[in-house]
Amino acid sequence: MDNRKRVLLVFLASDSGVDGARSLFEQPSKNGAKEWFDKTVRNLIKQTQFAVPPLALMILASVEVEGVEQTICDLRFEELPLEIPWDLIGISIQTGMASKAFDLADNLRAKGYTVALGGAHVTLFPEACRIHADILVQGEADDIWKTVLKDLKKGATKKHYIPEAFPDLSLSRSVKSRLFDKKRYFTTNIIQTGRGCPYSCDFCNIHILNGNRHRRRTVESVVDEVRRFSQDDKRIFFFVDDSINANEEYAQELFSRLVPLNITWFGQATTTLGQQPRLLETFAQSGCRALLVGIESIEPASRDTHNKTQNRSTELAEAIINIRKAGISLYGSFIYGLDGDTLATPAAILDFIRMTKLDVPGINILRPNPGTRVFERLREEGRLLFDPDDLSAYRYTFGQEMLYKPKQITLSDFIESYSKLTAELFTVTNSFSRGFSAPSAKTAVLLFNLFYTHLYALSRHDLKKQLHLI
Repeated sequence: MDNRKRVLLVFLASDSGVDGARSLFEQPSKNGAKEWFDKTVRNLIKQTQFAVPPLALMILASVEVEGVEQTICDLRFEELPLEIPWDLIGISIQTGMASKAFDLADNLRAKGYTVALGGAHVTLFPEACRIHADILVQGEADDIWKTVLKDLKKGATKKHYIPEAFPDLSLSRSVKSRLFDKKRYFTTNIIQTGRGCPYSCDFCNIHILNGNRHRRRTVESVVDEVRRFSQDDKRIFFFVDDSINANEEYAQELFSRLVPLNITWFGQATTTLGQQPRLLETFAQSGCRALLVGIESIEPASRDTHNKTQNRSTELAEAIINIRKAGISLYGSFIYGLDGDTLATPAAILDFIRMTKLDVPGINILRPNPGTRVFERLREEGRLLFDPDDLSAYRYTFGQEMLYKPKQITLSDFIESYSKLTAELFTVTNSFSRGFSAPSAKTAVLLFNLFYTHLYALSRHDLKKQLHLI
């Protein structure tokens, strides 16, 4: 008789943006050819736009308890395997997906399954999640998940698990990379070297969820993990840390050690890297081909208002130029609609992009994520366009919906100016031009720009629809 306990870990797909790439306001097309085309584009975007496995579930599924078998279900690519009598189904929740997660959890519990909820939304708002779960797992679950599995094996699970402290990342924890169908993903080589952030930007919750200081894994454990992962997947590595260069000494030691492994990697960094010439050279030598950098705003008033105090705008252009000169392509992430922004801001963004030759410019709309200071401030000022007391009313979209009223720009003027900005930046011609001129990862840069041309067109369509509905 098989007495193993079976656990299913579920990652949700969003209904729009890069997972769904569909309109929020239009009914699905009944035109067969158009529906086929739309579905094909959605599938291409899901796979090609750097679809990577969910690291949090990858970490949890790597926790081993004798007599417990764990499986990951990524709903971006597969259906729930409910033909199996799972002993526990765990769902990771981001705030923008809370409503969808709650519906799924309620349906599963109605079918008799035991459901555990975890993730950022549970960590920030446990009381709002309690009625939808049999078990809540709050905080970083690297260590406490083993306790949950042991309790499950004994038939004595608790209703709420809260770790006493952040996990000690210096301890070795082996993460398995063989948990996924490699063909579905851009790569399965997902590496995290640390957590936490010393900055306190008011639109971000990383410092709230993971603490205001960097906690780092040992260089040795990261190097061993890279070596082990590369045996199973020879493709690109993706370092998911928000600021991989935050501690220059640590980053210098780590990537110097990676030079002999001859890997190619993408990651996320601050533009300060352009002012760290020794580390920048080491990044290039160790195989770095593309980085995402958070520019957010080039308006000094906006940077000050939102506590984006690192990387002053006067230093940004030179830093970006230096990074690209080192042979590294850059995705530059902007937020348009911050409190210091005006109708003159789009022209300044365009000038900045042309001057620096950014390879992929991302023009985002501010997302007032519940749990951040900007959410609280906008609620107090009466500027939110969704019910702040209904946390599930907040949802993630790819710039397809305004969730707040800009401070210095009317809603209609903002939508018009945002639409003009993205329409000018993202065209098929510009996509090919950026792809050909990128210092490296030319194919990835081209594909990113082409798919963004599609996604920003969808964004413009939905924003105008929303404006007519308000």
